[in-house]
Amino acid sequence: MPSNSQPRVAYFCMEYALQSNFKMYAGGLGILAGDYLKGAKDHKFPIVGIGIKWKQGYTDQRISPEGKAIDTYPIYNYPFLKDTGVTVSVTIRKREVKCKVWLCDKFGNAPLYLLDTDIPGNEDNWITGQLYGWFGEERIAQEMVLGIGGVKALRALKIPVDVYHFNEGHALFAGFELVREQMKRGKSFEEALRASRQQIVFTTHTPVVQGNESHYLDRLMYMGADNGSFSKQQLKQLGGSPFNMTVGALRLSRKANAVAQLHAKTANKMWQGVKGRAEIIGITNAIHVPTWVDKRILRAADGMSGEIWKWHQENKKNLLTFIYERTGVRLKQNSLLIGFSRRAVPYKRSDFIFSDRSKVDRLFKTGKLQIVFSGKAHPLDDGGKQIVGNIVALTKRYPDSVVFIENYDMTVGSMLVRGSDVWLNNPRRPQEASGTSGMKAAMNGVLNLSILDGWWPEACVHGVNGWQIGNGYENRDEKKLDAHDQKSLYKVLLEEVLPTYYDDKKKWVEMMKQSVLTTHKPFAVKRMLQEYYTKLYTD
Repeated sequence: MPSNSQPRVAYFCMEYALQSNFKMYAGGLGILAGDYLKGAKDHKFPIVGIGIKWKQGYTDQRISPEGKAIDTYPIYNYPFLKDTGVTVSVTIRKREVKCKVWLCDKFGNAPLYLLDTDIPGNEDNWITGQLYGWFGEERIAQEMVLGIGGVKALRALKIPVDVYHFNEGHALFAGFELVREQMKRGKSFEEALRASRQQIVFTTHTPVVQGNESHYLDRLMYMGADNGSFSKQQLKQLGGSPFNMTVGALRLSRKANAVAQLHAKTANKMWQGVKGRAEIIGITNAIHVPTWVDKRILRAADGMSGEIWKWHQENKKNLLTFIYERTGVRLKQNSLLIGFSRRAVPYKRSDFIFSDRSKVDRLFKTGKLQIVFSGKAHPLDDGGKQIVGNIVALTKRYPDSVVFIENYDMTVGSMLVRGSDVWLNNPRRPQEASGTSGMKAAMNGVLNLSILDGWWPEACVHGVNGWQIGNGYENRDEKKLDAHDQKSLYKVLLEEVLPTYYDDKKKWVEMMKQSVLTTHKPFAVKRMLQEYYTKLYTD
């Protein structure tokens, strides 16, 4: 049991996934943050969350009759949020923006405070409108509300904090507010910077260059992101020009972590040229087991083999019913069903299994192999939307065995990680930082078939609790990498996965048990939180 002497942590994140219809999340970052807070509540860690109350959430992404991804933005109201009675101000473009502070404690999470600019009197009430809806000035404004407004909210609520944890670079401006506070107490800029750094830790999440946000220095100064504490030259020294939020966070933190052991190696290599940055250690992500895992599967893994198969078949039946209700397609209970649920971006290679149609065409046409896809593209990512369109086209080519479920959310994700037979993950290594959906699937007895990227190298025992695709091969030449991985994918799929499923049920069921037994403790959120406290939060 954590003691009262443990550091009190304020966790800053742009998104939180606590429940499917609480639209404060976009994807994996929010899923992690939601599981983190739920774990903090369950295991009594002294943590509070700081976020933004998004009026329109991320996007409801529907598929048009022509097969295109179309974004819509409903307005959401959450009567369960509690008015704290606190309002703080952030100066943006030399204008005062008031931020109302709401409390969310409905879903068993540690206290989560959400800032909201959609209040009377604010000219810039749009700031908390859409999660990741814009770039440039709009994004900076949102990050100022999260960071600067978040620290001010903690002060107004009189919540004591020992450690400020920035989950991704979006929260960096909270550090600028800490620097301002130190300077107000009479410290020089350098003294304030050093003092603030001792309170800050940082989690970096993506090795993909585009995921590490940058802003022009002139734009930061114009928006007031310097917070009256930094000169343009000092901003440049901290984050470069353009100003990179990840670089700035690495330099403003006393310690940082990557989200898997392989990701730690990748991140340290990626940022090795950044002088004065924090050390990056590996703390592998984990999941909130009660949210994502069927208790019956956990119990059955310790008992008779027949039970785990029985409950899995029930979960699969429920998934097939869910698919029929959402899409009108009836998949087969006794045919192998692959689940694939990812954000639509090129490096995740969503339709990679179809990259050589001659290998799988007959299998999909006969229904011996089935696959269900889901996932959103960023609203402003035309390339991502084209990937979604490509998958939708495949559903028309294979109407009885390929399905795409539109408007991915926690409900869809939960159904897929419980009811699929196999969880497919084939990113270009080493670009997948962690991949917690695979952990959820594994704990539900769904066998991972994955590139050795993210968390999977730490868990995979090939042919025992799942399968690896390839041998950890990396190549900057994407054509060579794709060719290597394509050959490896088809080899293990055709020579191991399919024969085991159809011809060796005993082995398949034993692998399901091993999948659960080897993952449900190492990749549960309690372990992750304990590592945060022992490796990141304490000196």
